[in-house]
Amino acid sequence: MCTSQLALLQVLFLLVPEGVWSQPSSSPSGAVPTPSDVGLGSPGGTLQSSSEGSETPWPVPGISTVGPTVVTPSAPGNGTVDLFPVLPICVCDLTPGTCDINCCCDKDCYLLHPRTVFSFCLPGSVRSSSWVCVDNSLIFRSNSPFPSRVFMDSSGIRQFCVHVNDSELNYFQKLQKVNATRFEALATEFGGGSFTSTFQTQSPPPHYRAGDPILTYFPTWSVISLLRQPAGVGAWGLCAENNPAGFLESKSTTCARFFKNLTSSCTLDPALNAASYYNFTVLKVPKGMTDPQNLKFQVPVTLVSEADPPFLSGNTCQNVVSQVIYEIETNGTFGIQKVSVSFGQTNLTVEPGTSLEQHFIIRFRAFQQSIATSFTRPRSGNPGYLVGKPLLAITGDLSHPMTVLQSQGDGICSVKRHEVQFGVNAVSGCKLRLKKVACSHLQQETCEALHGKTSPELVAIFGNADPARKSEWTRILSSNCSVSAMHCTSCCVIPVSLEIQVLWAYIGLQSNPQAHVSGARFLYRYQSVKISQQIIDVPLTTVVTFVDITQKPEPPRGQPRIDWKLPFDFFFPFKVAFSRGVDSQKGSASPILILCLLVLGVLKLETR
Repeated sequence: MCTSQLALLQVLFLLVPEGVWSQPSSSPSGAVPTPSDVGLGSPGGTLQSSSEGSETPWPVPGISTVGPTVVTPSAPGNGTVDLFPVLPICVCDLTPGTCDINCCCDKDCYLLHPRTVFSFCLPGSVRSSSWVCVDNSLIFRSNSPFPSRVFMDSSGIRQFCVHVNDSELNYFQKLQKVNATRFEALATEFGGGSFTSTFQTQSPPPHYRAGDPILTYFPTWSVISLLRQPAGVGAWGLCAENNPAGFLESKSTTCARFFKNLTSSCTLDPALNAASYYNFTVLKVPKGMTDPQNLKFQVPVTLVSEADPPFLSGNTCQNVVSQVIYEIETNGTFGIQKVSVSFGQTNLTVEPGTSLEQHFIIRFRAFQQSIATSFTRPRSGNPGYLVGKPLLAITGDLSHPMTVLQSQGDGICSVKRHEVQFGVNAVSGCKLRLKKVACSHLQQETCEALHGKTSPELVAIFGNADPARKSEWTRILSSNCSVSAMHCTSCCVIPVSLEIQVLWAYIGLQSNPQAHVSGARFLYRYQSVKISQQIIDVPLTTVVTFVDITQKPEPPRGQPRIDWKLPFDFFFPFKVAFSRGVDSQKGSASPILILCLLVLGVLKLETR
């Protein structure tokens, strides 16, 4: 018995030579391997057996992974090893005299095994390594001079891997010499995007496209610019001068200007002078910028009516621009054919904190199209309303969008009003400055501020409603805007809030539903104020709410069930046979047998 055990031990020692009993410390991307991992066994190499069970499997590295430095013994027969990673440079050693976190090549850390302290090694702090792996069951003996180890892959299969000592993995290509001749070629081959202006690198398009900025040319300074349409930004609605006008985008904007010293700004500020809005020409097509001085590319801006420059007269700045309207006629790809401008002017009193509200309107129409046709208001849907389009109303015989309050930059109610957009709930407010007048006048002034100069009477049922057809409009339910005060002779009851409620629903096909207005009403809320000798500011509020009352149809039912119908005398033969059998001979199985055969025959026919 002892002799057989000794023989088995000798066989095991023959199969497992010296040097294979390594204590694995980490994967190739882990800590530094032990001397046995790098092949410090017998000169014949490392013996590896697929039945080896004493070694703990490790995850399989990729073909080329980042791992620890492969340590090199001082001499083949010497057991001492330099365990510190050896790199020519340490790219992550950024703090001299201090250990940089996760920098596994930083000698200031004084760590023999950096991975025992750091959670990972920064890129560049360890050498790149390459492992070649095959299934461990295919390997019986390894005579490779390179270190080897058994790892476990993601599928749980043991892999035998050999660490290839390929020095080329750790070096880039040699530095290339760059001269004036090769500079352009290398920059073109390896270069990326450029910050160079588009106008300098690309030729301009042959014609304008919808939304493109419109080019202008100032002959006095030989400068190409863009047609601007100032717009309000921020809570105060201050004018943003650099807002470009888009080709074929008819738009209206409003903004506010505040003046610290209107005395000097009256004549020096170009935004107040009408001449600054037409002292240029418009380029007919974008390609005109290649030769802007060519008159065939220039379209002059013509004045509809004369506009005098602003001037200061006593304590008033006169002829200040308050409205600018551009009319632009286009002809498809032939570009802009005609540009005209008209102005609205006002006078400003020179006082601290003077403000001005300006309106800028740009309209596009086809070349030689009649003005009456171009002024036709666009539909809000065809036929059903589209969300975001104006809610149409009628006052008298005039069709217009329903509007609500809009404030200036200082919070005072503006003459300009917001359009009510279908399907969009909104709240707006402003302060109405009331002077000492009669109560009836205060009521009239607050009512006009809430719903406009005149209260809308009808609202369009569909977005394409014709004002001439009253059947396409529904009346607005409205309460009385003006009420009288009770038990107070020095009080005045004025409306301070207006809520516009709109009931709407989808009708038509579910695949193409159309939104229509079912009804609308105005609800006023009042407040009692005392008639005083001073000017008071009354806060006003308008609220718009849309209520969806769509009644969806019943969901489709399931598939119809099969209703089997048989002749009324289908079971008569069975009934007679069964009754005779029972009467003549009890316990006879013939009627039952006949019935079963018939039923089986019917089932067989049914299955065919």
